[in-house]
Amino acid sequence: MNTARDTHEAVRERYAAAARDQLETGGSCCGPTATDPITVGLYEGTDSPSDTALAASLGCGNPTALADLSPGEDVLDLGSGGGLDVLLSARRVGPTGTATGLDMTDEMLELARCNQAEAGVTNARFVRGTIEEIPLDDASVDVVISNCVINLSPDKASVASECHRVLRADGRFAVSDIVLLREIPDALRGIIGLWTGCVSGALLDTDYIATLTEAGFADASVEVTRTFDRAELERMSDMVDGQLPEGWSLEDVMDSLQGAFASAFIRARKGDA
Repeated sequence: MNTARDTHEAVRERYAAAARDQLETGGSCCGPTATDPITVGLYEGTDSPSDTALAASLGCGNPTALADLSPGEDVLDLGSGGGLDVLLSARRVGPTGTATGLDMTDEMLELARCNQAEAGVTNARFVRGTIEEIPLDDASVDVVISNCVINLSPDKASVASECHRVLRADGRFAVSDIVLLREIPDALRGIIGLWTGCVSGALLDTDYIATLTEAGFADASVEVTRTFDRAELERMSDMVDGQLPEGWSLEDVMDSLQGAFASAFIRARKGDA
């Protein structure tokens, strides 16, 4: 992946394929629940408005639990995928609030709208666009959420700046994402499967805070919520199938990744200025 365009296309194709699998299963929206260790068990105990949206979730956390949404708020979900977090948010903000899902993948937008119809949610909408150029007005939302998507962007500074732009004064940034706890070798950064699998494009936890602060946010913080043991890493080994760097073994990759990344909640506030 040599350019931002290459990165976007690799990400788009991975998630388009996931959406097509859901849409084509039995002629309906639903399909098998993800088994990737990063994605499983995130909504246990959640009363989902759509079983098919729950089955299609490919995140690394539950940002709707993090965001502490209130009735009447307007929420934006970056990279909304199958729509689960949008539908959960729409229910929490109630009929006087709105939830908007932004995604760059047509197949995911189709899937999300299908899941919205199943759930009967009317105060939600799904729009096409990239998270580096959010197609919303300045100061138009109260909360920005996202679930394991910002790590996929090739231009995270633009994402942070755009989030700051669309938030109202004192608006909240409350996302689930993958962060690096230490640097990983450059040789692993170019493995497409590790990037689209939410690992090698992730920011260091300290760099995440710095990126948000430089964009104008206040009180930026990272809270690690889940780390991954060796057995879980080995279940992710298909991310590097056929893509090993020259001179590397699969064990070398696992050794380099062990303890290097984690799921986290990232919070920040726009402030009044």
